[in-house]
Amino acid sequence: MALHSAALCFNNISCNPQTSGAFRQLSAPSFFRPFTVKASGFSSPSPVALPRFKLQVATPLGKALPIDNGAPEKDESSLVVCFGELLIDFVPTASGLSLAEAPAFKKAPGGAPANVAVGIARLGGSSAFIGKVGEDEFGYMLADILKENNVNNEGMRFDPGARTALAFVTLRKDGEREFMFYRNPSADMLLQETELDLDLIRKAKIFHYGSISLITEPCRSAHLAAAKAAKDAGAILSYDPNLRLPLWPSAESAREGILSIWETADVIKINENEISFLTQGEDPYDDSVVRKLYHPDLKLLLVTEGSEGCRYYTKEFNGRVKGLKVEAVDTTGAGDAFVAGTLSQLATDISLLEDEARLRDALRFANACGALTVTERGAIPALPSREAVLDVLLKAVV
Repeated sequence: MALHSAALCFNNISCNPQTSGAFRQLSAPSFFRPFTVKASGFSSPSPVALPRFKLQVATPLGKALPIDNGAPEKDESSLVVCFGELLIDFVPTASGLSLAEAPAFKKAPGGAPANVAVGIARLGGSSAFIGKVGEDEFGYMLADILKENNVNNEGMRFDPGARTALAFVTLRKDGEREFMFYRNPSADMLLQETELDLDLIRKAKIFHYGSISLITEPCRSAHLAAAKAAKDAGAILSYDPNLRLPLWPSAESAREGILSIWETADVIKINENEISFLTQGEDPYDDSVVRKLYHPDLKLLLVTEGSEGCRYYTKEFNGRVKGLKVEAVDTTGAGDAFVAGTLSQLATDISLLEDEARLRDALRFANACGALTVTERGAIPALPSREAVLDVLLKAVV
């Protein structure tokens, strides 16, 4: 996705009210107020080792039944629940090569919604993931990784009849990303509505998702039911289409599928390529074109532009927040890091949507999250901690 960066106004950062094209003056002592992240429960492949947890009972169709895993209570007043795919990305060990030319690949956990969940937790926020993986070594590894990163994984399900999804991804010399997916079908495509943890969904302050979970049934119906439950419970709906054309039957089905839920979202994040795709070739840098994608109930539309930063649009105002130039190693997950940076702040203070100055500061923080992510390989392994983001922002304003 995109490569981003800059400064911020998080709950624990004081900002000078003077605004200019440069970063705001940040009050250094407020960067380092203590915060607490509580770990949640985790599903284990060994029911014997963890008596309070039973592996999800599966039907012959691969339906995993939700059960209580004894997860500890945690503060969920600013919980962000992320719905969708969790998979293994394989990224080349050498840069600038096609998949066929790559000499070797490094295994890295990924999947856009899961990346966002981990990104939020790394930043000190509260997050949960809902999705399905295979009842295989990769699936258990991914469950472990969510636990290690303080993401609530009570909503994870395991499928004994399908494998965890795999994706090979590279950035070629021409700057284009190349994907090869192994989903035929993969477990994430088989999540059923009856497997949803509705209690967890209804606790969400923000419910975040992409479009990949809309491609096939039964996951599409599960996606729609989960979003409706979250909306009915008062959650803000956050949507990152995350266009992956090779996964759709056709370009037209992708356009239709992505737009089919467009007007239900409160916050949408897209990039330039997605604007061109959705508007069938119109100029993604023309504000009037972008405004065509702004539906009446939308609260915030974000457009990421790689190292150039991002644009933002609300009913009352719009503008651009510059990015930070960094040496990019792997752009995988940068857009997800940006989303995590944005949602981690909206979850604690939704009034940011009504205050342009504070929203700009929040987007500077989100840009910095994206910029740091491209300096390492893989998505989840590269997502920055809160301290790392604050450090780069402090250096940027010196």
